[in-house]
Amino acid sequence: MTETKTAGRRIFSGIKPSGHLTLGNYLGAVRRWVQEDQHRADALFCVVDLHALTVEHDPARVRRLTRQAATLLLASGLDPQLCTLFVQSHVDEHARLSYLMECTATDGEMRRMIQYKEKSARERAGGGSVRLSLLTYPALMAADILVYGTHEVPVGEDQTQHVELARDLAQRFNQRYGPVFTVPRATSPRVSARVMDLQDPSSKMGKSHAETAGIVYLLDEPDVVRKKVMRAVTDSGTEVRYDRAEQPGVANLLDILASCTDGKPEVLAEEFSSYGALKGATAEAVLEVLRPLQARHAELCADPSYVDGVLRAGAERARGLARPRVDEAYAAVGLLPPA
Repeated sequence: MTETKTAGRRIFSGIKPSGHLTLGNYLGAVRRWVQEDQHRADALFCVVDLHALTVEHDPARVRRLTRQAATLLLASGLDPQLCTLFVQSHVDEHARLSYLMECTATDGEMRRMIQYKEKSARERAGGGSVRLSLLTYPALMAADILVYGTHEVPVGEDQTQHVELARDLAQRFNQRYGPVFTVPRATSPRVSARVMDLQDPSSKMGKSHAETAGIVYLLDEPDVVRKKVMRAVTDSGTEVRYDRAEQPGVANLLDILASCTDGKPEVLAEEFSSYGALKGATAEAVLEVLRPLQARHAELCADPSYVDGVLRAGAERARGLARPRVDEAYAAVGLLPPA
């Protein structure tokens, strides 16, 4: 699907290199970026590597996953002629503006963020310490959005709270210091692809999960994909019907099949008389989606200079958009400009 670009409209979204990208990342976000967002506005897409530092991490793995994520976004169909793709840490203005956002936000706002509550609880439960950056990273996320004069932020339900915070901080800053920032809004897809863990259909298919048996990664081998889908948790009974409350396992398979084939899960349910047939069809549909993506990824890996060039050009354009706004914000709060 393509649309005419709306002049003056800017979209920003990012993906964190905290794990290998999954089918959930693709169907829930990246596909929309490719099919819609890059065609309808000035779109910037970012691998937000600074956000991967809020928890214990392996530096080499973060670098590797950052490059892999950027390569997969290109393999998925993001076109450097239509959008801007870059790595967050390559544009210093994100970190520069983040501090001003920390100075604008309140301690209470940070501590009320749902993801902070959940992630800090997990860290403590595992015996680890909670980094201050885990508390303050929503200020960095607000900076990611506001630094580009973003109008729209395509996000899932779990990220709308962060966009609301960015709105609040933009409005507060503008009221205190003058009209520097555009006030963004979260946008949701007309039809949201809901992809849950194949072994635990009550939780999202996340790239950072410790248990991977229910997660389909974009670079999984075909046999691995097929095995994961065929071993998916279903429900008691034998009837194939679309009921998220009563049959979450079956509903998840139908959602994935519908997302891969542009069908409707309620209608697709009528085509199957057994769970096995549904799993087989879902596995093949997933493989059809992944096949061209994996082939293009292999081509890009064979030409690393191309990916380097895209990221370099993307960072240069992003820097050009961001620097004047951050300089304006620094001046607005009273910081003396360099001589």
